[in-house]
Amino acid sequence: MTAQVPPPAGGNARTMLQSRHPAGMTKIEKAQDPRGAILRLFLYLSPHKLALAVVFILIVIYTVLALLGPFLMGVAIDVAIGGKNIPALFGISLAMLAAYTFSNLFQAASNWIMAIISQRALQQLRHDLFQHIQILPLSFFDKNPPGELMSRLTNDIDVINQAVSQNVTALFASVLSIVGIIIAMFWLNHWLALASVLVVPIMLWFTQFVARYTRRGFRGLQKSLGEMNALMQESIAGARVVKAYRREDTVLEEFRTRNEAVYAAGVYANTYALLLMPLTNVLGNFFVIVLAGLGGWLALMGLATVGTIATFISYGQNFVSPLRQLANMYNAIQAALAGAERVFQIIDVPPEVADASDAVPLTAIHGEVCFDDVEFGYAPDAPVIKQMTLDAPAGHMIALVGPTGAGKTTIINLLMRFYEIQGGSIAIDGKDIRTVPKADLRRQLGIVLQDTFLFSNTVMENIRYGRLAATDEACIRAAEMADADHFIRLLPDGYATQLSERASNLSQGQRQLIAIARAILADPAILILDEATSSVDTRTEARIQQSLLRLMEGRTSFVIARRLSTIRDAGQRRGHQRRSHRRTGQPSSIARTARLLSPSICESIQGSGYMICAALQPIRTLHV
Repeated sequence: MTAQVPPPAGGNARTMLQSRHPAGMTKIEKAQDPRGAILRLFLYLSPHKLALAVVFILIVIYTVLALLGPFLMGVAIDVAIGGKNIPALFGISLAMLAAYTFSNLFQAASNWIMAIISQRALQQLRHDLFQHIQILPLSFFDKNPPGELMSRLTNDIDVINQAVSQNVTALFASVLSIVGIIIAMFWLNHWLALASVLVVPIMLWFTQFVARYTRRGFRGLQKSLGEMNALMQESIAGARVVKAYRREDTVLEEFRTRNEAVYAAGVYANTYALLLMPLTNVLGNFFVIVLAGLGGWLALMGLATVGTIATFISYGQNFVSPLRQLANMYNAIQAALAGAERVFQIIDVPPEVADASDAVPLTAIHGEVCFDDVEFGYAPDAPVIKQMTLDAPAGHMIALVGPTGAGKTTIINLLMRFYEIQGGSIAIDGKDIRTVPKADLRRQLGIVLQDTFLFSNTVMENIRYGRLAATDEACIRAAEMADADHFIRLLPDGYATQLSERASNLSQGQRQLIAIARAILADPAILILDEATSSVDTRTEARIQQSLLRLMEGRTSFVIARRLSTIRDAGQRRGHQRRSHRRTGQPSSIARTARLLSPSICESIQGSGYMICAALQPIRTLHV
């Protein structure tokens, strides 16, 4: 289940929500159904039923051959050694060698096949998890830090991998070996067999007792590891800010706290996990003592042979060994179940709102945008937009200017359908955007975000991300229009230069220019510039303004800016537009500046301050 959706950075509502929910804490409820997790894991193995059947047949064969060895040893003692039959002793010895050799060969074969099966299953699990993450709403990423998600994609999957690839066959072989040993024991001597099986309920009781606390401990350990990974990812990504504000000691102290939590959770989990080993050793030694004492007494009474006693002691050791393996595997299985629960929690998060069943394809558009009585809040009890109405004529430039938190980016997020509105409607060319496929809608929208993101790829491929079928020549033309070509050619390998993670080997301004080139290449009908020139110096901004104006010709454009210079042209084309209502009393300095700039500015009041909208043609109303 999902928690309340926090708004994106920069909004006042986000600050309010963060005061309720501490940073770095995920609000997805933890699954508490290990049986369900096991069943869901087996669903990933089910497509390989034939291969699994082969594995289990091999397990049966090598387990039977392994059980044959102690039986042949008892025969050798009673028949060959007791009867001084050297040829028989030689033949039985060869048979034992063959049994153990083929047992190991079949075991190796089963392990190899199981490794292939498990990796195929985990490959599909990773694919399903990553694919589901791609269709989750942005609200999910607002409240789940990247480090936490990476922990589930890596650490949790790795824990599941270790359990499935290494322990599934061993688990089945151990159970089969225990059953086979019990059957063989009762067939050889029921008195010794009855004494032997007394160990089983004692072992099971201890295992069940310890397992309850072991599973709880490993779940807590995985959670603590996820939180620590989130902190490390955050501090590494924000290393520049940490150093600039001299917060190394603060970050280190937070890491010590999280690391201490991991230490405490690890001690708790492993204390109970390691408790099983000495318990099984004590029970194993007790088992051999019982068999030796009772077997010796039965031999003296003539109720058992020396070979039978030797076979029982060998079976006894083999009997405790799979029990010990089961105890050890239980620890790995508990960790895997804790990891599986965390993985399935992500897969169970509802995806982004799907397209309507009767969605109509959105082909070529003119670009008229209409917000009609739109209501929206990142949380149901905290609306940030109320009855907003805005008409944006096709082919015109709409500029939104206002203080941080006024809701400028929120309007764009609603237009992109990153979030769903709670009331009213948003239409493009008269079509409600909820009635068209999201892919078609976003194909018509080109956006340059305030927080530029480039991938760890070449400069050329980052530009081509706007239109994957574009040629190199088209990418270069887009870079020229964005005024990025000159600095790209100065890079070590030009357009083939490999960018580091988040393009840290470029300046913020250079990254933004490449993002603008990417939007130009997409050739959208509606262009969105969210502080697109905020990291560009004034001289560079003046150069690219002309390119942006050429790009915006014939397109509906939404320009978000804090600096009025960015949207100067939005208010200088017309002088006959009307002004909208304003606050009573002395207007703010930003409103006065806007009215001096052009009479085409309309201002709207929100709880956090002014939002100013400028357009080439008048817009009816804007109420936020």
